[in-house]
Amino acid sequence: MTRRLGRIAAVLLCCLTLVPGMAAAETKKHFRIAWSIYAGFMPWAYAEQAGIIKKWADKYGIELELVQVNDYIESVNQYTAGQFDGVMVATMDALTIPAAGGVDTTVVQIGDYSNGNDGIVIKGKGKTVADLKGMTIHVVQFSVSHYLLARALDSVGLKESDVKTVNISDADFLAAFKTDDVKALVAWKPALSDIEATPDTSTVFDSAKIPNEIMDGTIVHTETLKDNPALGKALTGAWYEVLALMQKKDAESAKAMEFMAKASGTDVPGYETQLATTHLFLTPKDVTEFYRSKAMADAVDLVRKFSFDHNLLGEGAKSVDVIGIQLPGGKVLGDPANVKLRYDDTYAAMAAEGKL
Repeated sequence: MTRRLGRIAAVLLCCLTLVPGMAAAETKKHFRIAWSIYAGFMPWAYAEQAGIIKKWADKYGIELELVQVNDYIESVNQYTAGQFDGVMVATMDALTIPAAGGVDTTVVQIGDYSNGNDGIVIKGKGKTVADLKGMTIHVVQFSVSHYLLARALDSVGLKESDVKTVNISDADFLAAFKTDDVKALVAWKPALSDIEATPDTSTVFDSAKIPNEIMDGTIVHTETLKDNPALGKALTGAWYEVLALMQKKDAESAKAMEFMAKASGTDVPGYETQLATTHLFLTPKDVTEFYRSKAMADAVDLVRKFSFDHNLLGEGAKSVDVIGIQLPGGKVLGDPANVKLRYDDTYAAMAAEGKL
């Protein structure tokens, strides 16, 4: 579930030079949206398989193609380079990759936030966050897992300088934790569940302690959405149809759960375990309220500050305010003359009002 990596450097610059005219959007009929395996993204896979995507695309006279990309960061890179109209991401990555690279991007749909899917595990019983002081911690650096670590340390008055971090790939979580060299690890499900089941371990902090902050959703190129509002309508309509179906608890929803579990490489109980710590915004009303809440604004502010502190807002960024982030209602965090990331509640509000 590699939905998380907060940084690319030369690769991004290379991508951008390949598409100098990318910002020149236009009215069109065919759209490509990239996605990768993650609990909160699997409803999209079912929406496509069940014809729900086509139903909503047909309603608005467009063609909507969902493309699975096995490597999450590659999907974000390709979106940034203009090869996709949208992509499913952790919203921190929307800031630190396309927005930081100058690509005007809109969060058209917030699907969920991690509510325990991410955690910090130390070998030994009865450990606490304070025990991290002086330790070497394995973490996917400059990712939302790194962000989780920073928030955990701050919660007990520690700084990142009080620990040593070592980069690790999510593919190596399980094998690495079995070695004597790894004493502390930041991981996410499903690997986190297996690690937590290891005898004599302590989960000292997880994302349930920082609700709202590790968000996932769908981003699209701002100019593409502006010129083609049908894209936002079709995506939103399809998404909430699947979520409504999942809540019915009938034969159809059971079929959908079976498909999503299998497509994500697990069984239904395993997938349900992942969903239990994934806070899905189940109705458009719920997410519209969240879009407009102080909680979301505060979370976005924390993430942008972390990103600046870790040099993720672009080479030469001199201030946390270098990139403008527009929130619903027109408020801008950062430079209003350089808005590159926009949280847009327009389509969720339309769905909530029954106008799709």
